[in-house]
Amino acid sequence: MFAGRRVLVTGAAQGIGLALARALSAKGARLFLTDRAGPGLDPVARDLGAGAFAADLRDPGQIARLVSRAQEALGGIDMLISNAGFARGAMEGPCSAPDDQWQDSWDLHVMAHLRAARLVLPEMRKRGEGWLVNVASAAGLLSQIGDAPYSASKHAAVSLAQSLAIEHGDEGIRVSVVCPLYVATPLLGYEADGAEWPEGVLTPEAVADCVLQGLTEERFLILPHPEAAEFARRRVADMDRWIAGMRRLRREAFADGAPRDLSELHRRI
Repeated sequence: MFAGRRVLVTGAAQGIGLALARALSAKGARLFLTDRAGPGLDPVARDLGAGAFAADLRDPGQIARLVSRAQEALGGIDMLISNAGFARGAMEGPCSAPDDQWQDSWDLHVMAHLRAARLVLPEMRKRGEGWLVNVASAAGLLSQIGDAPYSASKHAAVSLAQSLAIEHGDEGIRVSVVCPLYVATPLLGYEADGAEWPEGVLTPEAVADCVLQGLTEERFLILPHPEAAEFARRRVADMDRWIAGMRRLRREAFADGAPRDLSELHRRI
């Protein structure tokens, strides 16, 4: 089902985006890749025989140029994998993060999905077929200790994906949202390929395999960590108990002083 598909992948120079690009290329997809300006994008594109255009997806104008370049290079877009994201942390609580961090989180984790979908949907709707894949996070179903801007914007990303599926499903547009827990990416301080990850931490390649399997099964909610579904059920069933448990987890994580960054916090949880 992936052979010959024209796919635009954002955040493709590292982590989950890179793993997805490689997995799709191996399945015969035709790719156009983007990431922020830097040395990583062009070598990946050359290796995969893909088109590429560096873009800051917080900027609507750069999104428009990206989609135009991708449509021109591929002759159209069958699948949009909107994966770009970031995490800076807010260790002292939601109010400790400055406005620009909140705005960047909103622009990249929500508006970038929306703005790209807005540009590719007309062609998909006319054709009566297309696929929007938004990579969010289990933080969008649960909560992320120490990074409220990330959690809040990922919740909005999941909600946006639901709305896209509801509003455009009858037009032949399929929508999927990917919500992993912990993944061994540079975002959490993992750099070396082939290292042994802590229990429960997946490699980007394992996540990519799960995503392709979920797409093959035409699932909306793709959970590389299946246990996230049970955590989400418990949260909905008794929110007060869930919050109490998360407060306890935070106390344990901060027992020896505030973590310096998200990678350190992650290893304490």
